[in-house]
Amino acid sequence: MAQHKSAEKRARQAEKRRARNRSVLSRTRSAVKGLRDAIAAGDAPTAAQRLRDAERSLRKAASQGVVPKRRADRSVSRLAKAVGKLGQ
Repeated sequence: MAQHKSAEKRARQAEKRRARNRSVLSRTRSAVKGLRDAIAAGDAPTAAQRLRDAERSLRKAASQGVVPKRRADRSVSRLAKAVGKLGQ
């Protein structure tokens, strides 16, 4: 356990950040899961709407440093490609 005042403060800050990051990551995963469900069901209009939500969530998580930017870009690209196949 932290002994110094500064170490105790760092522990408090780390705990807050961890909670915030978990929340953002959970929200992002839920958005992506909803999109994948819509893709699996073959529902193009719903998938298009959920793609916008999932992309926004992924980009926001990347900008906050919760997920790496390249991973977010890659995920958005793959999801958009899957939604594009539904329209054909």
